[in-house]
Amino acid sequence: GSSNSNNFHQAMKIDSIAQLAKFILSPECKSIGVLTGAGVSVASGIPDFRSPGGMYDTLQPDLITATPTQRAAMKLEPMTVVTWEMFQETQFPYMEVRRPFILGTNRRQWKATIAHRFFELLHAKTLPDSKLTRIYTQNIDGLDHQCTEIPKQKIVNVHGSISQAACEGCGEGMDFDDFCRAVETHIKDIYHPEGDGPKESKPILCNKCQRPLVKPKTVLFGRSLPPEFFELSEEDLPTLDLLIVAGTSLVVSPANSLVYRCPRSTQRVIVNQEPVGEELGIDYNSSSGGRDFFAQGTCDEVFLELVTEMGWLDDLYAKIDELPPESAKLVRDKISSMQ
Repeated sequence: GSSNSNNFHQAMKIDSIAQLAKFILSPECKSIGVLTGAGVSVASGIPDFRSPGGMYDTLQPDLITATPTQRAAMKLEPMTVVTWEMFQETQFPYMEVRRPFILGTNRRQWKATIAHRFFELLHAKTLPDSKLTRIYTQNIDGLDHQCTEIPKQKIVNVHGSISQAACEGCGEGMDFDDFCRAVETHIKDIYHPEGDGPKESKPILCNKCQRPLVKPKTVLFGRSLPPEFFELSEEDLPTLDLLIVAGTSLVVSPANSLVYRCPRSTQRVIVNQEPVGEELGIDYNSSSGGRDFFAQGTCDEVFLELVTEMGWLDDLYAKIDELPPESAKLVRDKISSMQ
């Protein structure tokens, strides 16, 4: 049939990465929101908690400092480790399980991926007005913050961040380097018991209230999300022309609410290996001429293709030394395939 060019959505049906790039660069697209999950960080080598072989899968309660009752609870439900209920009883399960992650973050053991760098380019390459409105990340790895060209206020850590520390009881902050030194000397290494960690865990106390409630500023199950998630999403969502959903299974609320709280006119792009969010109203039946585009693949593959279509491959290549080895190899292969 004849297409009605006034109907912008019919005209701009996105069904390829090339069309997505075209839409992003078009004047119709002024405001872009991003929602990310563990998938954007996989290429960095960070263990993904939810995936097979991830933390919840491989948890060994017998190695953790805990009472028999607490161990039984962890055996039954590994996520008990990251609940406020358990943390109030004892600091050790959370701290022992997360020890390598806390110390690795401080050593910058993991690097921002192609996906993270794409969002940085999306900001930097569309100035002065910047089409990147906000990144809502469910990840606690802090990799977004390595992309220093993204203004801090554009990144919302929906579930907090492992790269800062504070008291869960009174809220008093603790210098992260000091905190990491305490973790090294006070918390045993359950992954390498023969290593140089202490033989037994000792509590890390808050400098202010003296309770053993100091931890990275991640949101425990049973605690409320940072207020800026609610305030900024309220403000951002009505403005969005495009929502990019990347590397998240969309099973954790309220982060997943962004998908159905944005206006009907917002184009949605899902970057993931398998379809997600159908129960939230995402439509994978592309023949319906809908607003949703499924960019299937790993985050690094898809965003590398998008960077290329945007004409930003040289800009990405300029950061190749800051990419994780796996991501850097993808970029090099891409460039040699184009020569």
